[in-house]
Amino acid sequence: MALEIKQSLRLSQQLVMTPQLQQAIKLLQLNRMELAEVVNQEMMENPILEELSETPEGEAVPTPEVAGETADPEAEQRRDEDSFIKATPQEEQLVVGKDDFNWESYVEDFNSSSSSAPSMREVNEELPSFENVLTKTTSLEEHLAWQLSMLTANESEKKLGELIIGNLSDDGYLKASLEDLAREANMDVEDAEEVLKLVQNFDPVGVGSRNLQECLLIQAKFMNPRHPLVEQMIEHHLGDLERKNYQAIAKALAVPLDKVIEATRLILEFEPKPGRSFHTSDTQYITPDIYVYKVADEFVIVLNEDGMPKLRISPYYKSILASAQKDQNKVTKEYVQDKLRSAVWLIRSIHNRQKTIYKVTDAIVKRQRDFFEKGVQYLKPMILKDVANDIGMHESTISRVTTNKFVHTPVGIFELKYFFNSSINSADGSDSLASEAVKEKIRQMIQKEDPKNPLSDQKIVELLRSDNIDIARRTVAKYRDMLGILSSGKRKKII
Repeated sequence: MALEIKQSLRLSQQLVMTPQLQQAIKLLQLNRMELAEVVNQEMMENPILEELSETPEGEAVPTPEVAGETADPEAEQRRDEDSFIKATPQEEQLVVGKDDFNWESYVEDFNSSSSSAPSMREVNEELPSFENVLTKTTSLEEHLAWQLSMLTANESEKKLGELIIGNLSDDGYLKASLEDLAREANMDVEDAEEVLKLVQNFDPVGVGSRNLQECLLIQAKFMNPRHPLVEQMIEHHLGDLERKNYQAIAKALAVPLDKVIEATRLILEFEPKPGRSFHTSDTQYITPDIYVYKVADEFVIVLNEDGMPKLRISPYYKSILASAQKDQNKVTKEYVQDKLRSAVWLIRSIHNRQKTIYKVTDAIVKRQRDFFEKGVQYLKPMILKDVANDIGMHESTISRVTTNKFVHTPVGIFELKYFFNSSINSADGSDSLASEAVKEKIRQMIQKEDPKNPLSDQKIVELLRSDNIDIARRTVAKYRDMLGILSSGKRKKII
């Protein structure tokens, strides 16, 4: 069989990820703060882009004279929203990459608008006080290092003490091996144990412990007067304490039950995480990207554009482009055309991003109206495909829009992805419920339970079925773990 090489022509269509399309996709999945950073970076790199300043009354300020030329106020007047959304013939040529059209006429007609959707520049937010922003708290490591410096110890002991303090977790527990630390400090393990005991006696008491039992036992030994029963229960019956099996403890130690309960009350006053009071985690303040307000019987969607620069084409470079065309300065013309093309694509991408976010939020509000009026329990099951079909877009676009973006609603602040959740079937086969709504029901049931007789997972299943919710026991256990709620045995409170 002979082999030969042939040439043939074939016509086919395929989607090409152009740089412009990649930029539009990137901007779509950014939140408001990330978008502001990208816009500011583009303004630094592209001289054609500039920010449209505003007066306190919200009117645009005329551009000052540049190189002896005054900008035309009428040419800089912002377009009407509908006219901006509709692309001009020149823009359509720009999209497909054509350069043979009247650039001078294009830049004279083009002025940017920040968004097609309603915007809000001023929002009333409860910002943290200056005391919370400026105050510096002492860390656990600094507090312990100060106490170590007050001790009379040799160089090796202080070095080991610094190693112990440096290897503590946020809760105050020693996570590193004491043998490894002693080897690094050139000390025997027996001597290292003595140094560790000194650190464990520092304030807060119990810091440097290697486990919960050691932590509680150290605190028990600091009681005045000492309580032998408390120490025995911690040392030998910590598992029964966790399970609240007080009868077994009383039987094993041959003491009355009321004595065990009294000792348990004392143990409950101990601090299981000594470093908790020094743990300084920065509070993350969420600034919503979208606001949903109820006005009369309708919900109004407002995009948060506070801090977002309003972009426009610089009138100075308009004049440069016009003079370059007259003087046939090819290098200048190509440079300005390239920067202008980049600026227009950025403005259009931001415009389409805001428009898409508005449409997605509007579709969510229409489908979840009961949630916005009554709360989490009325959240309906919804998937990305539902919103994609409503607004005529692909599911991947909806996923990008809802990523890392938050909406302020009459019932709280939620991530847009919160509204997309699976469904739980009803017992009679009627309308299903959203999984988040079922979680809320479980949380409220446990809040109202009797602490001395908490609800088991099976009992919760029976109560939910009485509310026409068909759910398995393992699903209840999974939702309970997701809510951070302990099992019924650990929630039981005899005392």
